[in-house]
Amino acid sequence: MSVLLWILLFSLLGGVLSVIAASLFLLIPEDHHPHLLPHGVSFALGSLLSVAFLHLIPEAAQGVGVGNTEMLFATVLAGILGFFILEKLLLWRHCHAGDCETHGEGHFHQPAGTLIVIGDVIHNLVDGVLIAAAFLTDIRLGIVTALAVAAHEIPQEVGDFAILLQSGYGRTRALWYNLMSSLGTVVGGVAAYFALERMNGVLPYVLALAASSFIYVAVADLIPSLHRRTHLSAALQQLVMIAAGIALIVMVNHWTEGRHPETPRTASVISR
Repeated sequence: MSVLLWILLFSLLGGVLSVIAASLFLLIPEDHHPHLLPHGVSFALGSLLSVAFLHLIPEAAQGVGVGNTEMLFATVLAGILGFFILEKLLLWRHCHAGDCETHGEGHFHQPAGTLIVIGDVIHNLVDGVLIAAAFLTDIRLGIVTALAVAAHEIPQEVGDFAILLQSGYGRTRALWYNLMSSLGTVVGGVAAYFALERMNGVLPYVLALAASSFIYVAVADLIPSLHRRTHLSAALQQLVMIAAGIALIVMVNHWTEGRHPETPRTASVISR
């Protein structure tokens, strides 16, 4: 199967399917959401951090060579600061609970819903670029990256659905807008495929930005939301789900390694 087809399939997984999964979650009675959503957030935390530190950064370091790692880690730092600025400008939405300061009751209004849609489009375009860069480097890396994107997209989309509904959107309209914005993942992935295949030297730095994105979401958003539950039992449940997220990424990587043992790293774009 060609690299472009891999990118198309897993961009859909990270975008459209996560919206559908989030919409199915909304069918569960609302009084169960506070108990179930933190499990999804914990699972996403484990998958994001494991992909960033066990796959993306080592792969990027291998791509630039030992002598250029300083610039690579500077790229990770710049990416984290850049995502902080984007979130400050309200272009990046990653709230997973209804009681956060920005999204709490009394803060929902029509412009907020519109901003959520715009932010999702930008977010999904970037996700598509990150997925494409990972697949252009290695098929296995692309798969685990797309799974990590999907894992954190589902709880985010649940939060976005809640914001749109509270902003006055009907359920059908909210679903339609989220589905349309999720196609940005496919658009970003395809555009990056044709752009990045001619710039192999840029791929390690795009992977570094992908890692900084995952680290920022995990540290600045997911971890604080989990700290709201302070009971020992809640902490143990969170640790179990974090471990499950890490284990899934490790198992998927091990499973795909047997199926794609000879996949070239940065040369895959040449032999597509």
